[in-house]
Amino acid sequence: MLDRKLVVIAGVSLGLAGSLFAKEEAKEESKKEPSAALMDPSKATEEAPAKFKAKFATTAGDFTIEVTREWAPTGADRFYNLVKIGYFEDIAIFRAIDGFMGQFGIHGDPKVSAVWRRAKIKDDAQGKASNAPGTITFATAGPNTRTTQLFINFGDNKFLDNQGFTPFGKVVEGMDSVNKIYKGYGEGAPRGKGPRQDLIQSQGNAYLKKDFPKLDYIKSVTLVKD
Repeated sequence: MLDRKLVVIAGVSLGLAGSLFAKEEAKEESKKEPSAALMDPSKATEEAPAKFKAKFATTAGDFTIEVTREWAPTGADRFYNLVKIGYFEDIAIFRAIDGFMGQFGIHGDPKVSAVWRRAKIKDDAQGKASNAPGTITFATAGPNTRTTQLFINFGDNKFLDNQGFTPFGKVVEGMDSVNKIYKGYGEGAPRGKGPRQDLIQSQGNAYLKKDFPKLDYIKSVTLVKD
């Protein structure tokens, strides 16, 4: 007859071994270095097609946008290149305000976000499209400061049209998924209860997943083949 103590000890040992193995796997995952393309914005200069579609797989559901380059050529080119190099993997939708917009684009790896924060693009001319519900637009901190942060309009935000926020595409499938994006944290700190952008930049997803566990994430963005 087996000694129950030995069985328990063996079970605990196996459990500890499994736990240690899982920790090592997580550690190895965290050590994974970003690709060369992600670390070199200077090479992300391909011109986008006149029109193309991109499918977003997110934790709130999938949706597809159609980009019209004529609306905002510089913004469309930047987005196209970001998609092609696989930038949008495990990217938090960190600022989502009901009736306004859902913002994303700071990379989960601080090394990557530090590189792209300096890769600013020039503004596009206004007037080709308005910030209507479902349109996608680059965020900006002033003239010629666009980098990788974008937002999708939940509401009609035409008041943004003359402030440098130039849409380059719109949701054509899955707006119901867009509307499901978690909005419970609201505006970012210090004005609201949401994440601080400086801490996202410096700590990445580790900060977000610890302190804001309900956020939705973009799992991937892929170009849709015709």
